[in-house]
Amino acid sequence: MNIEQKIRHTMEQVAELSQCQLVNEIDDDTVLLQSGLDSLGFAMLVAQLDEELGFDPFTQMAIPVYPSTFGEFVSIYRQYSEKTRE
Repeated sequence: MNIEQKIRHTMEQVAELSQCQLVNEIDDDTVLLQSGLDSLGFAMLVAQLDEELGFDPFTQMAIPVYPSTFGEFVSIYRQYSEKTRE
């Protein structure tokens, strides 16, 4: 499973746990705040991804970046996934 697939799968799990309804189609341009997860859901998502992937890119950033779309969110995880392999 690649990073994007793991994020999608984890989003679905978090949505179920937090009783949120994700929008039907989440693509790269989907605005995160319109995805169906609330702020608590995103905190849970990042925590769960940290547990599954072994890193939290948002705590590793020198300059904080807050993604606004799903594509930006995935891109951040891809970028830091490569850094953790180095």
